Amino acid sequence: MLKYKRILLKLSGEALAGEMGVGIDQKVLADVCAGIAALYRLGARITIVNGGGNFWRGRSGKNMDRTRADHMGMLATVINALALQDALETQGVPTRVQTAIAMSQIAEPYIRGRALRHLEKERIVIFACGTGNPYFTTDTAAALRAAEIDAEVILKATDVDGVYDSDPALNADAVRFTHLDYMEVLNRGLGVMDSTATTLCMDNKIPIIVFSIKDPENIIRVAMGQPVGTLVS
Repeated sequence: MLKYKRILLKLSGEALAGEMGVGIDQKVLADVCAGIAALYRLGARITIVNGGGNFWRGRSGKNMDRTRADHMGMLATVINALALQDALETQGVPTRVQTAIAMSQIAEPYIRGRALRHLEKERIVIFACGTGNPYFTTDTAAALRAAEIDAEVILKATDVDGVYDSDPALNADAVRFTHLDYMEVLNRGLGVMDSTATTLCMDNKIPIIVFSIKDPENIIRVAMGQPVGTLVS
């Protein structure tokens, strides 16, 4: 029994790179999409916002114009979105890719009404190019799209199994939180989402669940309300 039926899945680009660290690991991609497909077949209506950090991040261009570097990052998200579309459709799941920057030869432009119609027709919608604006992260895009499509929750899939009080890769004694409120995340500067995204979720009362995608079945566990990862609400 699903606790959340209208879901926005925020998928980091790094999650698709696997152990390679860059690019797309085809096995990881297939496994992640198998988890998404299984959740879809349970009756969830799913939208996805994916990052592009496995190819490029705006902040990677240290000596570049920030706007141009961010536009490069938006293009990186399109590569991942098309890869997700291909892997999901291979598993028999109907999808549409919508981009916040027009590129009509390969994807639809983002139109809220059309996205909602796709959900009604039981298609997964993948939102690429973030918000279409520089200086805004794909986390902010996830919060914005979640609000626009009336998502019940944001599932933030990462390579870490929740939110910690310090970096678990650097501190063996780091403590994982099971639940946080939005203001605690903001006041403590915890790396759940950037402050703009967190505030947008707080204002629109959209819960965020941070969990590890290393086990793709976690997607189903979280949607069923099982105690996986960290809940921010």
